[in-house]
Amino acid sequence: MINLKGLSAFPITPSDRQGRVDVPSLATLVKPLLAAGVDSVGLLGSTGSYPYLSRDERRRAVEATVGLATGKTPVLVGVGALRTDDAVRLAQDARAAGAAAGLLAPVCYTPLTDEEIFEHFATVSRESGLPICIYDNPGTTHFHFTPALIGRLSRVEGIIAVKSPAPDASAVEGHLQDLQAVVPSGFSLGYSVDWNCLGALLAGGETWYSVLGGIFPKTCLALVRAAQNGNSADARRLNERLQPIWHLFKAFSSLRVVYAVAKLKGLCAADPPRPILPLPPEAEKKVSDVLDGLELE
Repeated sequence: MINLKGLSAFPITPSDRQGRVDVPSLATLVKPLLAAGVDSVGLLGSTGSYPYLSRDERRRAVEATVGLATGKTPVLVGVGALRTDDAVRLAQDARAAGAAAGLLAPVCYTPLTDEEIFEHFATVSRESGLPICIYDNPGTTHFHFTPALIGRLSRVEGIIAVKSPAPDASAVEGHLQDLQAVVPSGFSLGYSVDWNCLGALLAGGETWYSVLGGIFPKTCLALVRAAQNGNSADARRLNERLQPIWHLFKAFSSLRVVYAVAKLKGLCAADPPRPILPLPPEAEKKVSDVLDGLELE
């Protein structure tokens, strides 16, 4: 059973205008994550544009990444879909390809009730046999998991973790305590929203599900290790150094920024999936200036 702790690094998924995954470019992005020693690779998350890819292309991306990881680094794979049966099939594909766990978001068009969410997650877990991490991402799904629902789901066999959006530092400790009160021992509590994750880690969050970690793994791993080892001063210094990037993420969205970073670093030339547009030249220049000033990795 996968133990989701530490840094889970989320790369983009380069693809062409027809939605076909560029496997060589994906490998170029994934190999540095593995070399850096990230605790897991978060493939086909929101940064990986999972809703924009077909089942076949998702399978190709998973097979390529698992092949690179060679069983040494766990691969967490986004398996979200509008329909429960589609999510089951995606999770089955991920399991067959060797993924360690699935990241399941409550993708919806018609707003879903708590009971519908519970049945959706329980069915995917039961019928796929793939360990499932709950993906709480209300900014895109417009569904917010309450502690009560997470507590209920945490007792379903095969549901092992939750990825929550980290609130700001004043609220994260209370959020974590609310979850700790309702989940069983061993259930992993981790956080996304990169610019708030230092507070979550210092409060006791077990995992940083990181967009930036998918492009600068050494830097993000250093921050995680400092927090894990109780070196809060070092962790805060590293996080302070990253403030210019956090400002870019907030201004232009992390997805658009990391596509620009990948291009500027010469890792791949892919654009985000349409209808998402790449950053305009003036915004890309701001990203370039920040990168030049920080000289990361």
